[in-house]
Amino acid sequence: MSLIRFALRCGAGHRFDSWFASGEDFDRLAVAGHLACVVCGAAGVEKDLMAPGIALGEPAGPPARPLSTPASPAEQALAELRRRIEAQSEDVGRNFAREARRIHEGLAPERAIIGEARPAEARALIEDGIPVAPLPWWSRKSKAQ
Repeated sequence: MSLIRFALRCGAGHRFDSWFASGEDFDRLAVAGHLACVVCGAAGVEKDLMAPGIALGEPAGPPARPLSTPASPAEQALAELRRRIEAQSEDVGRNFAREARRIHEGLAPERAIIGEARPAEARALIEDGIPVAPLPWWSRKSKAQ
């Protein structure tokens, strides 16, 4: 299988590379909203000016660094922050707004939680004086439905 590497850019100006099966594959993922900036997590990723790179067959050797390895000190600090927050918090998934409200009202034990909230839910929590903050990453992991 051959892959093509595209230089990408988000609306905030962060530049990064990513591999795709084809230009059509990139377009399909972009239209579906499945692409996000690897630095800030923003949607709206577009192709940047580039000299395309095409890999044919198996790579000659292992990559210089695994893609999961942080590429910069900022990325490394963010990865460490994420590890610490996820280790010290309970993931309540899509029940975040409900559980945050229950904790605030004393109906659930006080603890650190992480999860997903719709923008309207997050605004309502803030308007009601319930402290919440967005995390600088996004995860599809939702343990609670």
